[in-house]
Amino acid sequence: MRGKKLIQLIKALDLLSRPQGATRLDLAEKLNVTDRTVSRILNMMQALNFPVVDDKEPLEKQKSWHLEPSYVMKLPNITLPDISLNLPEIISLYMLKGEATVFNGTEIDRQITSAMSKLMYFVPEKTRSELSNLKRIFISKSISAKNYQGKEAIITPLTESIINRTSLMISYHSFYDDEIKEYEIGPLHFYENNGGLYIFAIKMKDRAIRSYAVERIRRILALDQDVDYPDDFDPVETLDSAFDMTHGQPVTVKIWFSKNEARYIKERKWAKNQQIEDHADGSVTLSMTTSGYRDVKRWIMSFGKEARLLEPKDMKQEIEDELKIILKGMKKSE
Repeated sequence: MRGKKLIQLIKALDLLSRPQGATRLDLAEKLNVTDRTVSRILNMMQALNFPVVDDKEPLEKQKSWHLEPSYVMKLPNITLPDISLNLPEIISLYMLKGEATVFNGTEIDRQITSAMSKLMYFVPEKTRSELSNLKRIFISKSISAKNYQGKEAIITPLTESIINRTSLMISYHSFYDDEIKEYEIGPLHFYENNGGLYIFAIKMKDRAIRSYAVERIRRILALDQDVDYPDDFDPVETLDSAFDMTHGQPVTVKIWFSKNEARYIKERKWAKNQQIEDHADGSVTLSMTTSGYRDVKRWIMSFGKEARLLEPKDMKQEIEDELKIILKGMKKSE
């Protein structure tokens, strides 16, 4: 018997165990099913040899169904809590599942799918017809997402370490140095960024908090050292203060954007303290303080002629120098 049918059967038995029993209408309303399903449930009870009795009291319009009183006395307490999911809750679950594309193809993805299937047992029958439409509403881009298939051996001990507050020794491929380095870390949190999975962790040697890309962890070894959560660390604040992935010294920038990009700039939040100044020609100037010097510079350059850095002067000079090198390289390739 499938989980959904089993839950319906138990709830129906609970209703029929009451002194007044239940009418077909009671069963349909309490179980949130159709009259046809009520017939199927009653037939199932009889097939399983439950002593279901139907009768009609004088002056009553509908026949009621109940279990024989002597049988009810032998039953354990089978009352189930009402955890039926309504449509807004189902939509929220599908939205959360859509955000989990970073785990596509992994064991975690299969566990999420399994959990969703089990939760669907608690969806009212009248709502199930809408589920296929909901699946089509929420989709997520996975082209730029990193691949974590086969990384369960890394993700699982990281998760256990976060829960148990213990340290790990990792072999980590440093992106900029292109070297494998050994670190003892105390993992604090997972977080997702642009299709990649990262962790906040304490670098145990100097107690500094660093970000590590999960896919760059080559080997991992669990240690017994306890990790105290830092009192002055706010992960949400740290993520909000960084422009992209780099967490470091703050930088204040002032950037002009053309009319073509103005609407895009205005409809998003780039930093907590941002200020946007509108100009008569439709262009805008964005001022903000954030961390991630390299990330901000790369972002500005991605707009090409539609953006112009006004401040700070040192970053402006760096961009000019890099553009000269790019232009020189393009001329050589002609």
